[in-house]
Parts: sequence; structure tokens; C-alpha cells
Amino acid sequence: MTGATTILRAQDEAKQGYEKVFLFLREKLLGGSLRPGDLLLPERELAEHLDVSRPVVREALRALAMMGVVDIRERVGTFVKKPDASVLGDIFAFTLAQDGGLIEDIMQARIAIECQAIRLACQRITPQDLEDISRALQLIKTTIDSPQDGGMADFEFHSAIVRASKSETLISMYKAMHPLFIRLHKERREVVDVDPDLKAQIIEDHRKIFRALAEKDEQGADEQLRIHFQIGDERRYKATFKTALI
Repeated sequence: MTGATTILRAQDEAKQGYEKVFLFLREKLLGGSLRPGDLLLPERELAEHLDVSRPVVREALRALAMMGVVDIRERVGTFVKKPDASVLGDIFAFTLAQDGGLIEDIMQARIAIECQAIRLACQRITPQDLEDISRALQLIKTTIDSPQDGGMADFEFHSAIVRASKSETLISMYKAMHPLFIRLHKERREVVDVDPDLKAQIIEDHRKIFRALAEKDEQGADEQLRIHFQIGDERRYKATFKTALI
């Protein structure tokens, strides 16, 4: 057997061992037998249990640590972490960078999350939530001439609504896609920046949504939000067409 063949076989065995460790831990995590804060078996015991080498176990744990799944503490052990949505956000951002065609799918996901969130927010909203949303509305007004700052204000308005839903699932899903939503808000503001009439409509749209939330009008808030998304699409088409004629 040549040296090259030996190296390749060793690499293949390491890969198989790595996958065995990764799949074992993934099954435990997804199955719920391992929860945030739980201490994993020591490397030696885990290696013996799976019949792999300790270096393979160590590399698998490091990969999981980079994903935010576990926390490796020197001389203490490896603990299961609470999932970090920001890691998923990075994955979404990288995916979008490779496939711009996903933008429409992401927008549909955003609509689904926000429309459910605003209904829950009408039931659960607090005075502090209303203050946060009102502050974001004021920022939308004062930054209306700045696509970058205005885009961030717009994002904060919608993000505050999702937080007001008090739904951990919706909040986590929304947070995971924060980088993409921020990008979409800014890009859309750049498109409408060419038309003063559209700027006034943006402010009015958000004012109507805020009013429905303040009145805890579940049906009205949902309708205003859907109208906002629909008009937003028409508004961007109009602005894009107008820009093409300049």
C-alpha cells in the first residue's frame, strides 16, 4: 500500500467517524434527550461509545461549537447551548448572496411571520411595546429622505411588532432572518426615494398600522399590514418605472 493510499484511507475513516459523532449528537439534540445546559459525555467516553478516536470527537465538537450548538469549557466539559438564531441568519445571508432568486421567497416568509405576529400583538401588546413602535414610527418620519437610515427605521418598526407578539417561535424565526430583512428594507427605500408622493404614503401606511395596534383591532391591523405589503409592491414598480424614464 502506498503512502498516498494510506493517507486517503485515514482521511476517509476520519470523515466517517466525524459524521458518526455529528449524527449521534444531532439525534440527541433534536430528540430532546439533550437540553440547553446539559453536560455531554467526556471525550473519552463518547469516543468509546461510538468507536471512534478522541481527535475525531474533538473536531466534531468544535464544529458544533462554531455553529453555536455547544459550549466547550476548558477543564470543565462541553455543554449544550440554547440555539443562537444569529447563526441561522448568517446561513440565510450567505445563501441569498449565492442565489438572488430567493428574495421573493424571503419576502413571502416575512409577510407570513408579520401577519401572524400582528394579530398576536393586538392581544398581548403592552404600553412599553406601543412606546417602542411609536418611537420607530417617529424615526420613519425623520429619516424619510435617507434610504439607509429610513430602511433601518422601517425595519425597527416591523421588528417591534413581531416582538410585541410575545411568540418565541415567531421572534426566533424573524431574528434568524434579520440581516436579510434589513437589506430588503434598505433596497426598497432606495427604489422609492425618487418620488416624494411615495414617501408621504410610507408614513401614512405605518401610521395606520400603529393606530390599529393601539386600538387592539386584530382584524384591522392585519388588513392594514397586508395592504401595506401589497401597495409596497405596486409602489416599487411605479418608482422603478419612473427611474427608468429619467
